[in-house]
This record gives sequence, C-alpha cells and structure tokens, in this order.
Amino acid sequence: MSTAAPMAWRIARRYLRPKSENGFLSFIAVVGVAGVALGVAVLLVVLGVMNGFESELKDRILAVASHATITSIEGPIADWQSLAVAAQREPGVLAVAPYVEERALVAHGRAVNGVLVRGIDPAAERLVSTLDRAVRGATLEVLTSGAYRVLLGKSLAADLGVKAGDLVVIAAPHGVATPAGVVPRLRRFRVAGTIDSGLYEFDHNVALIARADGARLFRTGSGVTGLRLRLDDPFSAPRVVRRVAVDLGGGFYISDWTREHANFFRSIATTKSIMFVLLLLVMAVAAFNIVATLTMLVREKRSDIAILRTMGVTPRTLMATFVLQGSVIGVVGTGFGLLLGILVATNLSTLIHGVEGLLRTTLIDPRVYLLDELVAQVTWGDVVRVCGTSVLLSILSTLPPAASAARTQPAEALRHD
Repeated sequence: MSTAAPMAWRIARRYLRPKSENGFLSFIAVVGVAGVALGVAVLLVVLGVMNGFESELKDRILAVASHATITSIEGPIADWQSLAVAAQREPGVLAVAPYVEERALVAHGRAVNGVLVRGIDPAAERLVSTLDRAVRGATLEVLTSGAYRVLLGKSLAADLGVKAGDLVVIAAPHGVATPAGVVPRLRRFRVAGTIDSGLYEFDHNVALIARADGARLFRTGSGVTGLRLRLDDPFSAPRVVRRVAVDLGGGFYISDWTREHANFFRSIATTKSIMFVLLLLVMAVAAFNIVATLTMLVREKRSDIAILRTMGVTPRTLMATFVLQGSVIGVVGTGFGLLLGILVATNLSTLIHGVEGLLRTTLIDPRVYLLDELVAQVTWGDVVRVCGTSVLLSILSTLPPAASAARTQPAEALRHD
C-alpha cells in the first residue's frame, strides 16, 4: 500500500507526457486544460463585475443619499430644530440635516424636465453626505439664502443644454389662484455649477438649491420636509431610524437607503446567483473534455494496463493513476484560469475603454447600468468557491474512465495483441 501512490504517480506522469505518436491525446489534454481555464476565468470575471457593480453602486448611493430620513406624515415639520437636537443625541446618529424637497419642473428655452428639487443648508449637508465632492464648477456654499442659485446634475444640465451662469425656471407643483385661473409658481434660478456623482439616476433627476429659497418657492414657511440622518453604521439604518422615530414620539414616515434602493441590490444578488449556475455549464463542458481524454487514453493503453495487471499492479493503483491524470489537468487548468481571471478583472476598465475606442461605441451606458464605469472586485470567497468547484468537477469527471481502467481484464485485453 505504501508504494501504490508513488507508482500511480509515476505512471500518471509518464502518460501526461505522451510521445509523438500520441499527439492527438496530447492535443485533447491541452484542450481540457484550456476548457477548465476558460470556465474558471469567465466565472471569476463575471462574479468580480457583479461584486464591483454592487460595491460601486453602494458607495455612490451613500455619497449622495442620506443613510436615513424622517419626514412628517402631514405637511412640513414646524419644530424641526428641537427634533434635530433630540435625534442627534440618539446612539448611532452622527449628524442631522434639515431639507426641503418637492417634485417640480425645470425649464430652459424649449427644454423641460421633471426633477426633484432639494433645498439644503450647505454646512449641515457636509455633515450628512459627501455630496460636496461631486460638485463641479462651484461649491455648496454658493447656495445662500436669497441668491437663487441652483446646482444641476450633470446629465440634467446636458439635457437642458445649460452651463454655469445660465438661467433656468423652476415651476412649483402647487399653483397660485388668480382671477385668470391657477398660475404655477415660477422662479428664475442661476446655474452655479453641476453635480457629477457618477450615479446616473441622481445626476439626471436632482437639482439643489438653498433651503430658504426652497421654503419660499414651495411655501413651507419655517418648516422643513424632513431630517436627513448620518449614522456610524449605514447597514444598521433600518433599525436605528425606527428607534429614533419612536423616541421622537412617533407619527413620522421613515425611510433609509436600503429600502429606497432595495430592488437594485436584490436584482444584483439574484443575477449573481443565476450567472454562477449558468457559467458552471462552461466548467461542466471542460469536465466532459477530461472524461473524453481519459476514456480515449484508457482505450489506447489497454495493452499497457493488462501488462501492469499481470505484473501485480492492483486495480486500486490503476484507478488512482487515471484519477491523478485528470486531477492534474483540472488543477493546472484551474491555476491558469485563476491567473487569467485576475488579470482580466484587474484591467477590466482599460479593456472596456479599448474595445469602445476600437468599435467606436459605448458598451457601458449609464442610463442602463446606472454607473458610467464598471470595476471588477474578485473576492477570496469567490476564488475559493470557483476554484474549489472546478477542482471537484475535474476529480469527479475522472471516476468513470478510471473505474473502466481498473476493471480491465488482462486476458481479454491481450487476446488480439
């Protein structure tokens, strides 16, 4: 028993380095390695893209969206100052910022877009988000009371055809009754800059103005639409905001970033699981290549196997020989696939930009994918799962031909030799 494993390895190593007359077997062995490598690489890159997409989307959402919000069920919150002080004393809450928000129309010339107009206090906004890093051509401080300046999302500004210094008209949803009928409340705002968050949904639908200007436009008086909360742990937002609302006396509508964007992350998780199962078929094809390779090798080496049996080599040793051969093909293919997958994932953005330049097209449309760039992040968990599955499939694929070799009868195999 102690010499069985070394003998099996010596025979397997000899068969893995075939002579010139066995060139076809050598070729299909290389095809088997290539198939395993391709399956592993594709699976790693796809899972890496899904991981990167989820991480980038999460980071960019948290950069521009509040971790949690508390709004009044009926009308503006009048005593928001005391509520903000009380909320900031709650465990887990780092900062609180008031805001005024309403859907409205923004127009420039013949171009009109529906947008979410948000009135903010620049100093307080810096405490609850990193939105100031996304502002181009200005800073949040330009949004002062009475200046009537606006910061438009980059995509929104492009659709309207405006740049810094241009005037736009914002129409509030609630009109003013006059003898001539209901007239919408209109106000001219000067574009002070743009917002480039990298999140298309935000950059195409949001306009920022000063909170005081928003209060005058939407007639909220001294009240605010709600409070934005920044938490020490964004992933605890559902639990923390619920507790804060209860401690403030209840009667509020609460929301958080996980609820507002839940469909995005749920679809990513579902897609990731489906892609893993589908791409396993690529690795299954590679496993069938290993089965074919070893089956043909067993048929060609029937006389060699018979001679080994007559020399006292046990069926277990013969079976181990072919299991080792298939395992080596699987491990080598998995290793090459791992290197190729990491190489492609690391340089994915460069490859995408190169293909876009070569084909003169856009592969990553932010209107579809929400982001303007894809970044792949290969995790150790995915590496272990993919490589482990690949090696396991490779080993399992060796069992039928290895069992066939072990069942070879010397007399039958040598009858026609």
